[in-house]
Amino acid sequence: SQSQGSPDLDHLSHLNEKEEYNRVLYLRQFKMALILFSTHTHAHVHSHIVHFSLAAGESIAMALYDYEAIHEGDLGFKKGEKLRILEEMGEWWRAMSIGTGQEGYIPSNYVAKDTLEVEEWFFKGVSRKDAERQLLATGNKIGSFMIRDSETTKGSYSLSVRDSDVQTADTVKHYKIRTLDNGGFYISPRITFSNLHELVSHYKKLGDGLCQTLTNPCLSPKPEKPWEKDAWEIPRSSLKLDKKLGAGQFGEVWMATYNKHTKVAVKTMKPGSMSVEAFMAEANLMKSLQHERLVRLHAVVTKEEPIYIITEYMEKGSLLDFLKSDEGNRVKLPKLIDFSAQTAEGMAYIEQRNYIHRDLRAANILVSKALVCKIADFGLARIIEDNEYTAREGAKFPIKWTAPEAINYGSFTIKSDVWSFGILLTEIISYGRTPYPGMTNPEVIRSLETDYRMQRLDSCPVELYEIMLECWKKKPEDRPTFDYLQSVLEDFYTATESQYQQQP
Repeated sequence: SQSQGSPDLDHLSHLNEKEEYNRVLYLRQFKMALILFSTHTHAHVHSHIVHFSLAAGESIAMALYDYEAIHEGDLGFKKGEKLRILEEMGEWWRAMSIGTGQEGYIPSNYVAKDTLEVEEWFFKGVSRKDAERQLLATGNKIGSFMIRDSETTKGSYSLSVRDSDVQTADTVKHYKIRTLDNGGFYISPRITFSNLHELVSHYKKLGDGLCQTLTNPCLSPKPEKPWEKDAWEIPRSSLKLDKKLGAGQFGEVWMATYNKHTKVAVKTMKPGSMSVEAFMAEANLMKSLQHERLVRLHAVVTKEEPIYIITEYMEKGSLLDFLKSDEGNRVKLPKLIDFSAQTAEGMAYIEQRNYIHRDLRAANILVSKALVCKIADFGLARIIEDNEYTAREGAKFPIKWTAPEAINYGSFTIKSDVWSFGILLTEIISYGRTPYPGMTNPEVIRSLETDYRMQRLDSCPVELYEIMLECWKKKPEDRPTFDYLQSVLEDFYTATESQYQQQP
């Protein structure tokens, strides 16, 4: 495939073709110069963001969604409204509405500074795998598409399109968008465009070599609002416990409402199950772990017992309960592999941050309405003071998920988490069956000492079972990294074919 900046002129056989090419190039550059000139002299052209006289550190952004002010000091706004950004701090920025002159704090993930981000078809920072997940989600149809940042080439873009497949379910095709030296773009060197808007318009009119003519931009759910600024230790009275979701080993889990406006999950810890000091030290560390595959820790109540842990609410509950439900039972193998890949992605982040989970299993993975998996309860196991849980003889110790070196010597590392991940894969592929069926905990310990490993289920692909066996290598250092597991599981079905389509 051709990757140089512009179509090779030597391939244009006749002189008049060369002249025509140069004329088009000149006109295009002239047009771009006019656009740039008019952008600076008039308020704006198309979706270019207005630039006023800005103080140092200030910038202009455009609202991507409506936002209703819910906290004191918030600034509400409507989609498309322009805002002057006065100060950028984490998830909340201080801004002024250019329309009304009002000032306040705005959620930074509801606005965009870059003109491209304002386009409904542009998805900033979305990976190839996530593009596939989003385009294959319900609500999108054949020809649904997105343009996203290229993962491999900085400053370049990729086009992802939902395609139909008669033999199997719908698939997603990816195309590299290449850049011309003069700033234009092309997928096929036969036809070039001065900007991405032109490229999208062209392929919406006719497929011209793509798998499908482009239809609608991929649906984009409104992002979660960031948690209230500086609300870490919150008053117990700010929470209304609405519905008990379950009782765990250390307390209960509730669906709750914070300050009458935000739905959250609350874990209430049994008094005496942990020291407040140890919990606060760990919670501050847990709060710093932020990734889209980890359940967000929002706030705590620790002034008196019972301790409350406030996290984001995940509609479909634990992966274990979901897999056993009617809806979960209907999930096909590719989605089960995807659950595994999502979990590996979250664990790869924990690995990269030199953290350890210590209790990785399907009961501690939560599932959102859109079937996104997030890892919960990371690090909690370390600070529990309940002997039933911490001693290997205890009734609550998760023997069947625990690596032999952690059972025998208390040696918990990221590699013992990898062992647990292998066990978690058996839970996923069997729709929530308890590992080592028919065996007691002491029997499992004795069997592991003689190098016994769980057998492959008929429904489990051989390639997936091989991954499990890698996770269950006797020597911890021989087990794979989560980074490796993520890449293998994400490409479980694409390993044999090119991930990008050749030029049309």
